[in-house]
Amino acid sequence: MKKIIGLFFAFILTYTFFYARGKTDNYQSETPEYFEENIPPNSNQKSPLYTLRKPTGSPINLKESWGYVMQNRLEEYTPELPLTDVCFFAAEINSYGELAEIPNRSRIDTNGARCHLVIICESKSLSHFILDPSFPLRKQLIKDIVKAADPYDGVQIDFELIPGRDRKNYLSFLADLRYSLGKDKLFSVCVPARTKFINDDIFPYAEIAKYCDRVFVMAYDENWSGSKPGPVASINWCRKIMDYAQKSIPENKLVMGIPFYGRTWANETTAGAWYFSGANRIMTEHGTPYVIYENDIPGFKYTAQVEVTGYFNDAFSDVALGRLYENAGIKKMGFWRIGQEDPEFWKWINIEN
Repeated sequence: MKKIIGLFFAFILTYTFFYARGKTDNYQSETPEYFEENIPPNSNQKSPLYTLRKPTGSPINLKESWGYVMQNRLEEYTPELPLTDVCFFAAEINSYGELAEIPNRSRIDTNGARCHLVIICESKSLSHFILDPSFPLRKQLIKDIVKAADPYDGVQIDFELIPGRDRKNYLSFLADLRYSLGKDKLFSVCVPARTKFINDDIFPYAEIAKYCDRVFVMAYDENWSGSKPGPVASINWCRKIMDYAQKSIPENKLVMGIPFYGRTWANETTAGAWYFSGANRIMTEHGTPYVIYENDIPGFKYTAQVEVTGYFNDAFSDVALGRLYENAGIKKMGFWRIGQEDPEFWKWINIEN
């Protein structure tokens, strides 16, 4: 009996540890919209010791310039930005498979630019139930999207968590939504970065392109929270993505995404859930002098030196990415997201008439 109780207790500790790690390392929760924003400059800030490179040469000429605007950060957007298309982020699928948090189109002045309603679904389970036609949620969701899209120029689907077995359901969902929206609405779909063909890919570029007017290639997150430190979107990596995208997506439908954000990595992670043995190990390794008992619960403190490595995008790097695509004949580019950018970047965008 004691052995069974001991095994049960060990299971609970192990589950707690890995659940906590999973919550911390969840890739989806690290999507750029949740990143820390820049702190506005004030009199208490130090002057930087570093210098940034400035772009040179001529501006990037675009036929279409797409920018994402968060509905809860409208103060970061200005209608004067050189954008032809504004993606209003975002309506989402709630716990009941219903369309919720729909952005109010009247809240944003796009200054003549087309405005697109972005739809997201951030759960694999929900994605399955809304995509599988054997459930009633799918038909109702399509009706609700069509209704919500009424004041918009277009609709964009950004479903990034789709179970592998729902590949066909996802493609047929896009086809049904395209038909239901009619020809008056521009229909676009976001796809993750690919550098080559993948068998049974949930996001087959060529097939998705059949059902929409634009395919937005999210050419970023080459390195992410759980990877080794590195650029969010290096030039060589983006060149491979571009080459594959151009082979798979018609020129008139391809929109290449460019990131405005950055990431940091630390050589030591101090937050986490611990075994008893683990807590004792880190206290010993860091020379913790004593344990404090608060209401009979032990606690400790120590100071650790952490080395942080960061990569980010500025006007120089984003113009370099833009020129890579422009030199390959790509005239449609998009930016994730408004508010995260180096303001200098906009001086290097020219919209062709």
